[in-house]
Amino acid sequence: MMRSMYSAVSGLKTHQTKMDVIGNNIANVNTVAFKSSSVVFQDVLYQMTSNASGANAATGTGGVNAKQIGLGVTTGATNLSITTSGAAETTGRAFDIRLSDKSTTNFFVVNNGSENLFTRAGSFYVDGAGNLCMTSTGYTVMGWQVDPTTGNIKKDTVSALRVMQTSNLTSAPEATTQANVSGIIDKNDKDVLSDNGLVKTLTFFDNLGYSYTARFAMKSTGTDGKYTVELEKILNSDGTTFYDPATETDPTKSLDNIFGVSSNATIGTYTSVQSGFYYDSATDSLHVGNNAQGTKITWKNVTDKKDADYPGYFTDNTKNYSLKEVYGVGDGIINQMKNSKNVGVDVTKGVLTIKADVTDYGIDFSTKDGTFTGVGARTSNNKTNSVTLNMSKLGNNPTQFDDITIDFSGLKDADNGGKSTAVMSTGSIDDGVTGKGKKLGAMIGISIDNNGLITGTYDNGNTETLGQIAVAQFANASGLEKVGENCYRTTLNSGEFDGIGVEISADGSSMTSGELEMSNVDLSTEFTQMIITQRGFQANSRIITTSDTLLEELVNLKR
Repeated sequence: MMRSMYSAVSGLKTHQTKMDVIGNNIANVNTVAFKSSSVVFQDVLYQMTSNASGANAATGTGGVNAKQIGLGVTTGATNLSITTSGAAETTGRAFDIRLSDKSTTNFFVVNNGSENLFTRAGSFYVDGAGNLCMTSTGYTVMGWQVDPTTGNIKKDTVSALRVMQTSNLTSAPEATTQANVSGIIDKNDKDVLSDNGLVKTLTFFDNLGYSYTARFAMKSTGTDGKYTVELEKILNSDGTTFYDPATETDPTKSLDNIFGVSSNATIGTYTSVQSGFYYDSATDSLHVGNNAQGTKITWKNVTDKKDADYPGYFTDNTKNYSLKEVYGVGDGIINQMKNSKNVGVDVTKGVLTIKADVTDYGIDFSTKDGTFTGVGARTSNNKTNSVTLNMSKLGNNPTQFDDITIDFSGLKDADNGGKSTAVMSTGSIDDGVTGKGKKLGAMIGISIDNNGLITGTYDNGNTETLGQIAVAQFANASGLEKVGENCYRTTLNSGEFDGIGVEISADGSSMTSGELEMSNVDLSTEFTQMIITQRGFQANSRIITTSDTLLEELVNLKR
């Protein structure tokens, strides 16, 4: 009877242990990535009252089994359900990461300052030092760093992922090397026909990330399918002048060295005179007034042909008249004459022609369908798709700028109701990105992909790799030791961590950002086990009370 009481006591203790485990499971029903445990019972020592005997051929008797009396129960094992994943909980936070296992149980590697631990709880944040850490404990998340030489992930010993260190907060600028022009140029556009031309701007960057704006003017030559493009000036980002060919005194920085080629080209043709003047074709003469009866004025070949305002171009012997007064030459042509090396002015049969050594490029289109045929020296037939803005000749040092290749093949000559839609943009005409150039970029976001690759996004359009989260895998994940705070430690039965880890995609597993793994506790199972445990505990308590009753009857025999 005493044996039964001791067995019952061991039963009470073991069921209490099981109840403790159930209670812990239920308490952690909402703990991120918690893994439930279950208790396995086993019987203990047996008292041998009679040994087993074998069959006896001599006596013809069979064998007899041993007679044993069990002495109770004990906890055989506490099984950890670590390979069963919990459900997904969507949080929307970029640094909440759920591990999705394919064929192997994966663990994040974290460090508490003295050793590496392992967790499935992927609730992370970036601390004040820029480290990726566990939200609950502050343990740093471990992974692989970027090789500064190649820019690729270097998969060696894991270290703390400092994703927002000073070197990562900005992204290097890039100088612009390519630009393109696209859209429609309409020969009837009043801007294209004007002296100032159709003004287009191109904003670009130097190697330090400073921005500049180049002003170009596109003009009609008066011949179908032929236009010109010239560089007017380059401005700093604050609107001040960086380069003005009209005032540049350094011959190495002359306009023909920066953009365009010098050529003796017609910059203005005027076939009619202004109001208040009259051309008589019969006598090939100019007169003041509205008919041939007015005072005759004669062409005067002045010395300073650059000055279109000079009044001595025409004279009636008592008064001199300028090109602007007689033919209405605009300010754009006047400025161009003043800034040109050589100027030629001629009036033949009433037609005023102005020629100058101008620095521009000719843009040619097919007169059949308006398609682009080439850009280059105005008088040359060997035109190509692009010309170069030689920015390397400007700046404070030889490496401040890169030359910019401007592709004009996106232009088309067409009737668009007198409205040109031509646009100048940085970047290759093929993708609009290559050679675009970038300012110094400031970090605006961090993302983590399915392979644990951490990428920084910058406001200049750059994306840069900042590191990669490594995971640990074990031969026997159930053999890990729980150390609290959602973390585990290796044991002799789990297998060791090699210090390097593996990429999660190695076996088809992945990480999902914006989600957390929930606890895998099944409340229906836990409550069922609670009932069974309660009944088991109750039954064992009855053994004690029944044995006590038997002992009481035995004592009462003396009465």
